[in-house]
Amino acid sequence: MIAAVAIWAFGLPGSGNAQSAPDTVKSIPGIEVQTSVDLAEVYIGDLITYRVTITHDSTIQLVPPPLGANLGAFDVKDYEPDIETKLPGGRIKTETKFVLSTFTTGDYMIPPLPIVFTLPDKSRKVMLAEPVPIKVRSMLENVGDSVDIKPLKPQYEFKRNWGPYYFWGGIILVVFVVALLLWLKLRKKKVAEEIVDRRPAWEIAFEMLAMLKQTQLLNDGKYKEYYIELTEIVRAYLGRMYRFPVLDMTTDEFLTQFADTNLPENLFDRVAGFLRHADLVKFAKYVPERERADADFMVAHDIVEAVRADYLHRQPIEIPGAVSGGGTAPVAGGTS
Repeated sequence: MIAAVAIWAFGLPGSGNAQSAPDTVKSIPGIEVQTSVDLAEVYIGDLITYRVTITHDSTIQLVPPPLGANLGAFDVKDYEPDIETKLPGGRIKTETKFVLSTFTTGDYMIPPLPIVFTLPDKSRKVMLAEPVPIKVRSMLENVGDSVDIKPLKPQYEFKRNWGPYYFWGGIILVVFVVALLLWLKLRKKKVAEEIVDRRPAWEIAFEMLAMLKQTQLLNDGKYKEYYIELTEIVRAYLGRMYRFPVLDMTTDEFLTQFADTNLPENLFDRVAGFLRHADLVKFAKYVPERERADADFMVAHDIVEAVRADYLHRQPIEIPGAVSGGGTAPVAGGTS
């Protein structure tokens, strides 16, 4: 799990100053991180309230942890993200609460969560919250063993002539391999003949968003499929604009790739929040409200528009594809 703690945020939003990966430390003066559950021992199907409480000085900026894809074997039934409270003396307390459940027994561990802080000197540090052990018991553990169980009957030995199966199976396999090779050859030829879409990347993204909006995925309750398509549109668009092969990256790898990029102001945090919430729906079985799904569609639309406007604003003073301020300038082409 520690290897998966690839840092998802570097540098300040909107700045072009590249920074090295932040150090992982056990403690930072002025910061306290606590994790807790209301039940450490439950039965299958019971609900567990899991809290992450972060208290820090107002001079320190918190980057919320990517909880959506890091809750181990537990399903997310509900959550309340980033409840912020200002404490006396100027300190800030942020609490994130998840309601979890699982339907498999055993001893589990909610993994240590990586939490990133931006210190007053603009450097970044990572703290790992404490893991939380959970024991899940079966409802059948206390059932007595006095029930009379009859022994199994001897297994019936059935003798089968496998010769014809091997013969026809071999023929089917040969036909399948030949068909597969022909399909690959035709597909390769078709791909080579495809016309490259030369439209600006934002035109392609806006068209795909419009097509997604016309589908019935949300009306049919297919939120996971909806968020998969929505995030792929945003990721593909940013990959084309900034020339990064990002479609096969995880969310952490994606954000790490863009941490040193000269993005429009505040765009990095909006993209990070959008992708973290989408991960809850795609990987943690969380079902959001319909209003939140509609709002995330507008967030995706605004991300495309912000990068488009930033690119056009750069044109009088920059050469497309040039590097400025330590970041990568976007390009308008529809292919990366």
